[in-house]
Amino acid sequence: MTDRVMNSLDDSAVTATAPAEIVCLDPAGAIRILVVDDSRLQRRILMSALGSSGYILSEAASGEEALEYCRVQPPDIVISDWIMPGMTGLELCTAVRAERSDDYIYFIILTSKSEKEELAQALNTGADDFLSKPFAAGELRSRLAAGERLLRMSQELREKNRLISTTLHKMREMNAALDRDLLEARKLQMSLAPSAPVQRDGWTVSFALHPSGHIGGDLIGSLTTGTDRLGIYCFDVSGHGIASALIAARLATWMSEAASDQHVAVRPGANGRQMLPPTEICTRLNARFLDQVDTDHYFTALVGELDLQSGHFIFAQAGHPHPVLQTAENERTLIGQGGPPIGLLPDVSFEQFDIVIPPGGRLLLYSDGVTECPDPSDEMLDEDGLLDFMDRHAALVGDIFLDALNQDLIAWVGDKDLPDDMSATLIERRA
Repeated sequence: MTDRVMNSLDDSAVTATAPAEIVCLDPAGAIRILVVDDSRLQRRILMSALGSSGYILSEAASGEEALEYCRVQPPDIVISDWIMPGMTGLELCTAVRAERSDDYIYFIILTSKSEKEELAQALNTGADDFLSKPFAAGELRSRLAAGERLLRMSQELREKNRLISTTLHKMREMNAALDRDLLEARKLQMSLAPSAPVQRDGWTVSFALHPSGHIGGDLIGSLTTGTDRLGIYCFDVSGHGIASALIAARLATWMSEAASDQHVAVRPGANGRQMLPPTEICTRLNARFLDQVDTDHYFTALVGELDLQSGHFIFAQAGHPHPVLQTAENERTLIGQGGPPIGLLPDVSFEQFDIVIPPGGRLLLYSDGVTECPDPSDEMLDEDGLLDFMDRHAALVGDIFLDALNQDLIAWVGDKDLPDDMSATLIERRA
């Protein structure tokens, strides 16, 4: 027992109104205990019993004084008498709980009461434990040890929560930065798609591109290959997201009219640039993709050339969904045989098709994000659903038709997001 603890037994050493703190030899990490009792003698007995235990001890002569002390320098443990003039120990416990919601204070009630209902009342009020008078020093230390264990766990929990909060804050900042970057990437990707329909000699070609997330792996566009011809291509990279979008951007450089040395679809001709046969374009895409792109991804493609005079559309299909030909009489026909995707196997061959789009007719090219769009019960829209859509909206044209297609897909999936990128190209021939 320290000399200061011994001196505290003398009533003249400390006044009843001023709290006296007893500092242990090594205060670093020590538990702070506040003893509250209107009896100066009872406070001395308690503090003498705890003086040699390494605690930082303080005392208060009333509940009001103890509450003010907790506001200024909150202790870890409060040992308070139940019955005191003015604020009782239970009222002090309630007030401390109300004001110190962040830092938990372990509360022990001293009482001469022995009725179970009264003790239950103390615990229900917010007290953690109680100690009957007169108390034994060993029992007091045991109950304090239990309180220390709870306080250590509470401290560890607060530290873990702090680390979690700090980590979540950093993650939110990273996600916010990533969202900003992805929004900029979306703008760049959307700039790769045609911004307006192409209108040439009685024809209108409209485009729609809707990534399932910020960015996606679909790519659509057109090529001017002469005064009476128009090249059209549709690519759908496997998967969706950043990796697919980067591959789609790489494909865009191969189809860019500004990069003639890298272009896989055209060659110089007597009357300017000429488009290669669609099957040869698919073969060149397959060879270059396998040679230059080290990835597990692949892509489907539909590449074709439209004769604006005759209405002939010559195309090759590389795993892309079957185009739908719709006549002015609303006859709807699926065209093509499918073919292998690009980027899976070397030395594959592709089949070429030649159809005529009649006056008043149109041809819809689309990615599998349309036909494989699931409803809430995971039923796919499939080709029959697409044909029904074209029947219902036979009177709609151009961008209005493609907007209606997108809205129908959103309604089809219900309250979920579109699971895959959606792209479509609509080739219309005026009557």
